[in-house]
Amino acid sequence: MENFTFENKTKVIFGKETHLQAGREVKEYSKNILLHYGGGSIKKTGLYDRIITSLEEEGIKFHELSGVKPNPRLSLVREGIELCKKENIDFILAIGGGSVIDSAKAIATGVLYDGDVWDFYTNKATPEQTLPVGVVLTIAAAGSEGSGSSVITNEDGWYKRPLDTDVIKPAFSILNPELTYSLPKYQTMCGVTDIMSHIIERYFTNVNQTDLTDRLCEAALKTVINNGRILLRDPDNYAARAEIMWAGTLAHNGLLDTGRVGDWATHMIEHEVSGIYDVTHGAGLAALFPAWMRYVKNENLDRFVQFAVRVWDVDLAFDNQEEIALEGIRRFEKFLSEIGMPTSLSQLDIPNDRFDEMAKKCVEFGPIGNLKELNEADVLHVLKHSC
Repeated sequence: MENFTFENKTKVIFGKETHLQAGREVKEYSKNILLHYGGGSIKKTGLYDRIITSLEEEGIKFHELSGVKPNPRLSLVREGIELCKKENIDFILAIGGGSVIDSAKAIATGVLYDGDVWDFYTNKATPEQTLPVGVVLTIAAAGSEGSGSSVITNEDGWYKRPLDTDVIKPAFSILNPELTYSLPKYQTMCGVTDIMSHIIERYFTNVNQTDLTDRLCEAALKTVINNGRILLRDPDNYAARAEIMWAGTLAHNGLLDTGRVGDWATHMIEHEVSGIYDVTHGAGLAALFPAWMRYVKNENLDRFVQFAVRVWDVDLAFDNQEEIALEGIRRFEKFLSEIGMPTSLSQLDIPNDRFDEMAKKCVEFGPIGNLKELNEADVLHVLKHSC
């Protein structure tokens, strides 16, 4: 196990009707805020009106910036920064899923920086301070409600880049599983896949003697698998929604990182795919992970065997270790198909004519991945075998 420091400042308020506490939580930080959200869904469901009422009851002035898209855009982030500076806004309330939260984090960081916020996403600068951000979560997926991560897409070249720093962890996050009832099945299952991917990226490590976090990862994966299947049959099952929402937060709030070094190559490859083709992140990950697993499995075959046996209940009676590992990958792939996820890029209608461009951009800051370090040729191999 590696040395580590674990700290998570985010206050989590979980359960039914908790979104009605938004105004009460915000007033601890500000009376003049930015309300940041996506399209019209929060208005159609009535969530917008309830949040506004909660803010007004506490005497909180708010300015609005809507229009966040999946794979959130740098141009809107820059617009938000200018709005916050103009109106002396000192708090941002994000209502939505990972894209909205990531956009809010980027705005909050850029407001206090004299340069261009994109500097933080290209390793030219490191943020030292940020406006506080609050969250009302509507999608269980990205885990951004408890993480120090933000991913933004720059339309100039369609670069999708991450920022990772504890500075940007939200001040509080309100998690009401009922708010996810209105999601279409496809979006729910993209969320399930996104959550699983965050756990898998951490699980596949070369660090030895990580038994506690191994078991935590395996428990979280099995919880998401079991409750994902429940939601296929019963999409309004509160208990299943609650399990998945909480798993999504724990998958990405740093707890499962402790004492280990994750891989993250598949995420970096997917950023190139969704940066250009704007696919849903969870779907892109589903299309890439099986190919990555088959390519790198022999780097740590014991760990892939453990994944197969402990997560997918593969029988140890197979002929050899490699067959056990491959059966685990097959069962993972079968589950993805079962929940309606693509298992190849061709299922997402992504052609192969820009693979060279993606591979080159993916490693522009150096090789990616830790289980197996991938160079440009390796990334190209994964992309080609994901078709």
